[in-house]
Amino acid sequence: MRYTGVTSRGIITPIFRQGDDLVSMIRDSLLTAAEKEGFCLQDRDVVGVTEAVVARTQGNYATVQQIAEDVRKKLGGEDMGIIFPIMSRNRFAIMLRAISMACKKLYVQLSFPSDEVGNRLISDDEMDRKGINPYTDSFDERGFRAIFGNNTVHPFTGIDYVNYYKSLGSNIEIVFSNDPRYILHYTKNVLNCDIHTRARTKRILKDNGAERVFSLDDIMTAPVNGSGYNEKFGLLGANKATEEKVKLFPRDCQKFVDSLQKALYDATGKKLEVMIYGDGGFKDPVGGIWELADPVVSPAFTEGLRGTPNELKMKYFADNELKDLSGQELMDAMREKIRAKDGDLKGEMNSQGTTPRQLTDLLGSLCDLTSGSGDRGTPVILIQNYFTNYATE
Repeated sequence: MRYTGVTSRGIITPIFRQGDDLVSMIRDSLLTAAEKEGFCLQDRDVVGVTEAVVARTQGNYATVQQIAEDVRKKLGGEDMGIIFPIMSRNRFAIMLRAISMACKKLYVQLSFPSDEVGNRLISDDEMDRKGINPYTDSFDERGFRAIFGNNTVHPFTGIDYVNYYKSLGSNIEIVFSNDPRYILHYTKNVLNCDIHTRARTKRILKDNGAERVFSLDDIMTAPVNGSGYNEKFGLLGANKATEEKVKLFPRDCQKFVDSLQKALYDATGKKLEVMIYGDGGFKDPVGGIWELADPVVSPAFTEGLRGTPNELKMKYFADNELKDLSGQELMDAMREKIRAKDGDLKGEMNSQGTTPRQLTDLLGSLCDLTSGSGDRGTPVILIQNYFTNYATE
């Protein structure tokens, strides 16, 4: 009989560098951890590897000069606008500096009261007190400051992103609107920088007279003067590496997860599932910041992680059909219900309240929370018993 369910372990690894054999080093780290700490690797265990170490060992970087060259080539090098960038020193500041180098005049349109992932520019309460409608009202910087003053400091970082982003290029002018069409008052050459709404934004711009329209996933899709690249996501998922370059989202991801799965099978005889994970898909209830600044939670995973959970809601049965049972009788009846559940419970009352999300979004979020983003030194996560349930012996 089992006495525990899902466990998530951070696996301490070497510090990976460009050119390292990531597959063999992760395999060895997992085997060593299992031996030294007394746990066994099993079929259907899940190994999560953070996207950062995959990209780092690939050497998948781009400098500000390389980014600027690609932007200049695609948007003309004269006047241009960017819309809906997130407010982040790590995620966007270096890219903004590169973009400003690529043109003579740059208009930056910020959304408000917050950016796409919840970084606050102004508070909802302040906006309400001023009688501002974020769906219809748009401003240049003078108009915005006349209403809200200098109350645009991020509550967590202490950074005024309006002033900070303006400081990254002498040719930058800031405007404020949630309407993609507003930027077209200033320029017809637009790079939309939103992440999860980028396809809709691009369509609106094209339908309303923009001449050149690109999104971040159109930039750095091929090498520029020896740079890294990502053919699918471009600059989406990139973040700061140094003051002069960014690390791009990894490429050849499916090849990596399949290779690691095979290496682990060859070493253990067990078929573990493998995924690459980036940001988790969760939201901070205090700050209102949505973590997912990457284009996807998982850019690649092995076949056994495809799909969504198929779970019964145990408390539904405990409060209804099995409400007159208790003790061992209730436990046995509940296990029988689970064993007899349909292969697809979508839409059924007995699954109401379970989580209808992709397995990789749930697992990637668990990986991200377990590894953290600082100094834990665990870029590899081992999740065990995720596919067991109350009826599993």
